[in-house]
Amino acid sequence: MSDTQSTPGMAIDVEAPAGNARNGFKLFGFEIKRANKEKERQAKLPSIVPPVDEDGVGYQTAAGAHFGSYINIGGDNESKDNFALIRQYRSVAMHPEVDEAIDNIVNEAVTASEDESSVELILDEVKLGNPVKKKIQAEFDDIVSMLKFNELGHDIFRRWYIDGRIYHHLIVEKGREKEGIVDIRPIDASKIRKVKQTKTKKDPETGAKVIEEVKEFFVYQEKPGMNMAGVKLTQDSISYVTSGLLDADRRKVVSYLHTALKAINQLRMMEDSLVIYRLARAPERRIFYIDTGSLPRGKAEQYMKDIMARYRNKIVYDAETGNIKDERKFQSLLEDFWLPRREGGRGTEIETLPGGENLGQIDDIVYFQKALYKALKVPVGRLDPEANPFTLGRSNEISRDELRFQKFIDRLRMRFSGLFLNILKKQLILKGIIVEEDWKDIENNVVVNYIRDNYFSELKETEIWRERLQSLETIENYVGTYFSKEWVQRNILKFSDEDIDEMKKQMEEESDDNPEDDPAYQQGYEAGKQEGEESSTPPPVTIQANPTPQEKPKPQPEQ
Repeated sequence: MSDTQSTPGMAIDVEAPAGNARNGFKLFGFEIKRANKEKERQAKLPSIVPPVDEDGVGYQTAAGAHFGSYINIGGDNESKDNFALIRQYRSVAMHPEVDEAIDNIVNEAVTASEDESSVELILDEVKLGNPVKKKIQAEFDDIVSMLKFNELGHDIFRRWYIDGRIYHHLIVEKGREKEGIVDIRPIDASKIRKVKQTKTKKDPETGAKVIEEVKEFFVYQEKPGMNMAGVKLTQDSISYVTSGLLDADRRKVVSYLHTALKAINQLRMMEDSLVIYRLARAPERRIFYIDTGSLPRGKAEQYMKDIMARYRNKIVYDAETGNIKDERKFQSLLEDFWLPRREGGRGTEIETLPGGENLGQIDDIVYFQKALYKALKVPVGRLDPEANPFTLGRSNEISRDELRFQKFIDRLRMRFSGLFLNILKKQLILKGIIVEEDWKDIENNVVVNYIRDNYFSELKETEIWRERLQSLETIENYVGTYFSKEWVQRNILKFSDEDIDEMKKQMEEESDDNPEDDPAYQQGYEAGKQEGEESSTPPPVTIQANPTPQEKPKPQPEQ
């Protein structure tokens, strides 16, 4: 039986075997049971359609009892299609132009550094105490370490980008659930998929089929698409992140390479046809018109073969051995042409067939290469670095394509951050650091930050601040007369309320630490300095010729 560990607001079933249990069935892996059953409650609300999910997972109607293994009877078209689609994406990624474009994207998204981690967790907006924040930060660092993201981050992101999805198996040691996830292992995306089963009932009033229950799990098959049994895995034991892109029917997850399939196929055909054309039309060939006179057809053909064998000379140079071979027994279209000519007043004649004249034109190839880069949202200027060299200058030298490319990279990073956040959520709940209700409150404020290596974004921010400070210098003389300080902060420097409060707080702390920087302190210091200089000047001394003793003052009568 399964071991159950109780923590605040949840129960955990770890490595539950197949069999009948109180909830109907058990799956392989661990399951976090929600105390409020919010997801189950939403699934049981009366409706004819299941809950909306952007995972691109098709729903299956549950029939009969549930078993610990998933039987694929008669073949599964969905698993076959997913497997074929992923294989197609991986094949396309092997093309040189696509591989170079993917490297541009991945290098911008994930930057490796020897001094710092590739990703970091930002908890500034999280409304929790510092001790809890430190625990969350420590768990995030452990997850990054288990994923080996600092070393393999480039490969992990590339695999997610090409396949359009990425799976990881979260392993929890049985009987020691409070220690949380102990290992994270990647799963081939072509061998696993998410399945949702719906249980319906007939509405007595309308007669329509109403969704009664929705169960989600993952199915792992070593040979997908075959008539073989698979292993069911619980939803909580799998980390699942998709590209967020769906096909036209919104039933299947597609990769970011999906829009480039047509462009890459066209580019391949154009390249192949260009090579064939150059090989066939490049050399100059001769046409031999042999006069056969009045010979019958059979003797004319034999006479032609004798002439060809007599005058034909085909010397082949072997680049590997350096030897010269005579290949007279083979003839191809790339060689000379021998044509018979009967009586007509013209005897034997030799003509020269010129080679191709426009062999150096590759405009069609360049066109489809640009179309491929546009489909992949990579700036076309990166296709030819020699024609468009990389320069570091002002923002007016940055092309619009580079700015759009940076926004595309930011969207990819935001989507890929689900890999860390999903695992972090389960780790925190397993260890009892937070409960699921706490995660719902903070998940929108937890930010995964990546090292930014795109110099264009830095140039843009620097240019914006330069313009703001120049505007501030222009309006500085009118502050206090026509404009208030708060208006300048909000409209010129574009500060928010939080920024204004933070700036005031920091300036107060800096003035307390360094009183010499306080303007009031400087003003009092200058005033005291001037008074000290006046008091240190001795009064003038007058010397009388005949000094008289000073008389004592007479006492005044009291009134």
